[in-house]
Amino acid sequence: MKKYIYSLILLIAISLAGCTDLIEEPVGLLAPESMFQSPKDVQTAINGTYGRIASESYYGRKLTLTLQLMSDMCDIGDRGTPARRQQINDFAADANNGMTTALWPRAYEIISAANAALHGADLIEGDEAELNAMRAEARFVRAFIYYDLVQIFGEIPYIDFFVNDPDAVKSISKTSVDNVYAGIIADLEFAKENLPDKQPNNTRFRPSKGTAAAYLASVALTRADYPKAAEEAKWVISNKARFGVDLMSDYQDVFNATIFNSENLFALDFASGISGSGGENVHYMAPLTGIRGSDDLGWSVNVPSMAVYNSWDDRDYRKSVAFDATTMKNGVEIPYTEYDNTQRPHIAKFMRFHGDSPSGDGANGDLNFTAMRYAEVLLIAAEAINEVSASGPTQEAIGYVNQLRARARNAAGQQNSFPEDVAVGISKADFKSLVIEERRLELSFEWKRWYDIKRLGLGNDVFKGPNSLEPHANFDAGKHYLLPIPQQEIDVNPNLLPQNPGY
Repeated sequence: MKKYIYSLILLIAISLAGCTDLIEEPVGLLAPESMFQSPKDVQTAINGTYGRIASESYYGRKLTLTLQLMSDMCDIGDRGTPARRQQINDFAADANNGMTTALWPRAYEIISAANAALHGADLIEGDEAELNAMRAEARFVRAFIYYDLVQIFGEIPYIDFFVNDPDAVKSISKTSVDNVYAGIIADLEFAKENLPDKQPNNTRFRPSKGTAAAYLASVALTRADYPKAAEEAKWVISNKARFGVDLMSDYQDVFNATIFNSENLFALDFASGISGSGGENVHYMAPLTGIRGSDDLGWSVNVPSMAVYNSWDDRDYRKSVAFDATTMKNGVEIPYTEYDNTQRPHIAKFMRFHGDSPSGDGANGDLNFTAMRYAEVLLIAAEAINEVSASGPTQEAIGYVNQLRARARNAAGQQNSFPEDVAVGISKADFKSLVIEERRLELSFEWKRWYDIKRLGLGNDVFKGPNSLEPHANFDAGKHYLLPIPQQEIDVNPNLLPQNPGY
């Protein structure tokens, strides 16, 4: 069988508990009837998918770094970093780029494992409500992965069935974007119906009904289905107590891995000192973005341009949370102009409170990678309500943004006057621009900005416009909103042709 996973090596990532407890190891699956004997076996397989997501080739580096570098908020600091990262940042990637050739097969491994779990649920007997909750969890995972893939690559193979013969999928063709989204929505609808309000121990690395609804809102926003986006986001907001979610009172605490984060609706939970043969629990987000220590001031791989820092109002507490503009070296505080490598403020969100780390620099530590948090739901609701309103933003929509601004005024317990509440009477167009800017700041560096640029068609403005934070004169809207399908996958299956435009 081919080395590359497009041929869908049949994997189930095995763990006997959650991903924070044991290493999840993939096991080749040839006879699911012998693997799945009880509901516990199905849940074990589902739990293992989280280990594959929380791995170096997906959320631990390849996917998240790709999304950050493609945005206008993150830039390459040290040009000594591998070319694959520079190509992504510079809109110069080709079909052999090492970031995409790693994340694509990992994505399909996760999908394959979720499909296997669904197949296993159909093989056993048990309480139907319990089995449906497991099916819902597996379908959420599948939707979660496809949502990234379709936004990054466009038309992709959509496989929603268990594959017992890897050769059978070597000739599969791509699925239209509309049909991929139809599958995502169907999975999320089923998940919303059948997932629990809360997972055991109130864990956030497994989805709840609220998680599924939040993603339905996000997908609807991406598809410009604003009534649906507003409906789903408002449903989460109305039921936040039921799901145990709310804004953290201090913005800094959202990025503190040492405390429980009630704002998370879904997060990938990495565990310090535990790793698997497939890179599970391996991540480098803290050292890739932050200041590593007094003797080595950052890898400087992913460092915002000075325009990103300088354009952010100093009165905004969120700026001080997002950046480290000074650091301690040999017991003396020094400014970014004296950093050893890239003389720019570094990203602090993933480094400042990264939790335990075996290397001490945040790598492979107890970092939680937030995929969806309640603040984003508020912003989805505000944007969607404004879009469906004929007369401009309602007080409800304005109120959702003002909740975030009120939180931003709480600077570690000290109340500030900035940012001010959004004034009643703002126009529909101005409020939309305000919400998009609020998303850029509130969700800074959280792998959301590129998707906003893509869905709103902002590329020419943000990369080639007069106010560009990170100019890229070569940006081509006819090409660069998608990445190329990895050539190694096309070599295995020529039916993946044609390649995405321009590559």
